[in-house]
Formats: sequence, structure tokens, C-alpha cells
Amino acid sequence: MLVLLFPFSSRAHMVKTGAEVLCDQDFMPLQGKHFALITNQSAMVGDTHLLALMERKGVKPAVIFSPEHGLKGNAEDGVKLSDDNAAPIPVKSLYGALKKPRPDDLKGIDLMVFDIQDAGARFYTYISTMGLAMQAAAQAGIPFMVLDRPNPLGGDYVAGFVREKIPGSFTSLYPIPLAHGMTVGELAGMIKGEAMLPDLDKLDLQVVRMQGWQRDMRWPDTGLRWVATSPNLAAIDSVLLYPGTGLLEGTGASEGRGTPRPFQITGWPGIDAKALALRLNEAQLPGLHFDALQFTPVRLPGISSAPKYRDREVAGVSIEITDYRKVMPVQTGVAVLAALQAALPEKSRPLFFRGGIDDMAGSPDLRKGLQAGETPAAIEARWTPGVKHFLEQRRPYLLY
Repeated sequence: MLVLLFPFSSRAHMVKTGAEVLCDQDFMPLQGKHFALITNQSAMVGDTHLLALMERKGVKPAVIFSPEHGLKGNAEDGVKLSDDNAAPIPVKSLYGALKKPRPDDLKGIDLMVFDIQDAGARFYTYISTMGLAMQAAAQAGIPFMVLDRPNPLGGDYVAGFVREKIPGSFTSLYPIPLAHGMTVGELAGMIKGEAMLPDLDKLDLQVVRMQGWQRDMRWPDTGLRWVATSPNLAAIDSVLLYPGTGLLEGTGASEGRGTPRPFQITGWPGIDAKALALRLNEAQLPGLHFDALQFTPVRLPGISSAPKYRDREVAGVSIEITDYRKVMPVQTGVAVLAALQAALPEKSRPLFFRGGIDDMAGSPDLRKGLQAGETPAAIEARWTPGVKHFLEQRRPYLLY
């Protein structure tokens, strides 16, 4: 059963996360519990981490589970992490040998609590970690509590192909659009209610709702400080573009890793940067302006050790956000991919896409459409029916 803890106040002047609401209640639902906490560095309440606030109230998790990038969020993408059983509170990695808590890890646990800030894109792995932990909790008969946090893209923006071939990969696990417009609490309810993973029907799911959050809010509207959720999502402008420019990881183009502005710049060695910027500006993508630039990705230890075109000059564009409320990141990503592919010499175009692009996009239709020369608008028309169905499907799970 989905239990909603603490009522939502639509007139609050500032957004309170689920963690802050729980803190205001002196962590009463956790008192006397032998609980596990799934978290990382993003679980902040103001300038203080959730764990520090728990300690002040005499509340202590029995075990901590950490997602990709680790408990401190300073491990690079894809780096497998090991457990830290010598820590004052044992830390078990859910991005190492296993991605799901083992039954032995949950012995004596009577509650699992999830508090991680998400980025709002289907291929960002924190929501996969959440779902697999929900599954482990259900199989062990343990209640699962989500401390809700805002979707940085807001709750109204939904775009991209609904994932095909379910169950999917760890980086694209659910049959949802690339930008789903749901909070982690809402998504947890939908994962359970729509049986997106097996064995969830009897899960006791509890969501500590936010106060003051409304669906039309993007991150800058929340009054909350953005905390880097991973090494390359340190800036909110990167986050607001990520569901689209993140697709560049499935191509031979640079997505800006190895620079101070990942996911905000892109390019390919030797192309005409001015022509690329002109083409993208002519597309009049809402809330954006493109400037031509030359950049050289370098090794950034702990952030990007092996970026594409390391120590090599790349010609491309800088993506400048002029109005964060209007940005449509997925449509932007498709337009950028189309413009970059067109900017390449004919002999280089077969090298544009790399393995994994279909998994990230959720469908081969993105790649096939671009290869066939379809316009971004035509590709968007392909995903529109799936988005419309999803919007109806998600309706019962919306909390705000």
C-alpha cells in the first residue's frame, strides 16, 4: 500500500524536501527502527547532510547503501566501487559486484530509507538503484520509505521515447520516457503500481512528501541549493541540458567531459564551428543560444580521466541557457545530434553513433531517423504517442 506521510502545503514559500520534513518531525518514523539508508552526498537539508542531522537526534542507520559515484559522489562514471565495512556505519556499494542489496545485508533490518537527489533522466542510474532496492525490500518483507526531492526539470516536462525491450539495462531500466517529469517518490509509486519490476505487489511503500513544490517549478524556482549529484553534474545548467546532451555519450562527438562545462559544450575535431552554431541558432530552440568555440578536453582526475579527444582541439558550440523555464532538453539533444552529424564529412558519418545509443534513447528510432536524414520534428512526432500514453499512465501516481 502507498502511504503518504505528512500533508503537502501548496502555499509554502520555500520548498521543503522530504528529508527536511522528516527532520522537522524529529525523525519520529525512524525512532527505534533498525533501518538501512540508501544515500549519497546529495542528501542535504540546507547546508547539513541528513546523516549529521540524524546523529543530532540520536537516530543512526544500521547500514548505508551507496549508488553509482559512491557515498561522497566523487567516483567517476562507471567506476565499480567496493564495500567499506570498516566505516563507523558499514557502507555497502550498490555499484560494484552487485547492484541490489543481498538478503544477508538486510538481516535484522526493519525499514529501508531512500534519500538521493535525482537528475530527472531515465538513464541516470539512481532511479535504477531505487527500484532494485525496492525489490530487495519487498522480497525481504521490509517497508521502503522514499524521502522525496524535486525533479530538477519540473513535473510538467515529459519528452523522449518510452523505453522498449523491458526489462532494460541498468542505465535504462523502466518503460518511461527519457525525461519523465516525476519525483523519485512518484516514480517509486509507479514502479510498484505498474509492476515495472517483479515482486513489488506486496511492498509497503511510504513516501515522505515535499512541502511547497509545484509541478511547474524547475530547480532555480525551488530556493534549494544544487549539490553536485555526480562529478559531471556539478552545475545546474548541465543538469537542465543533460537529458538531451547526455545522448552525446552514445556518439563520437564530445559531450564536454574533460572541460569545466560538461553537457554544456559539444563538438568534433575539424568541423566548421561557426556553421554549426548558425544552424543551431536558426533552429530557434527555446531558451537557448549557441556560440561557436574551440576547446581541448583534458584529463580531470576524479571527474573525467579519459575524455573523448583528450588533449586534442575540438571545434563545436557552447550551449548558453537564456531562459531556463523554456529549455526543452531532449528536443535540444536531438537537434544537436542532427546538426553535428550533418557537419561531418560524408566519410565520417558512419562513425557518428556508438554502441549504447539505442539503450540511452530507449528506441532505435532516434538513431535510424537521424541516419535517414529525418528532421528533429519528425523524430519528436515518433515519440509523441508513447508520451501521451505515459502521461495518462502516470496520472494516478502524481503526488503534487
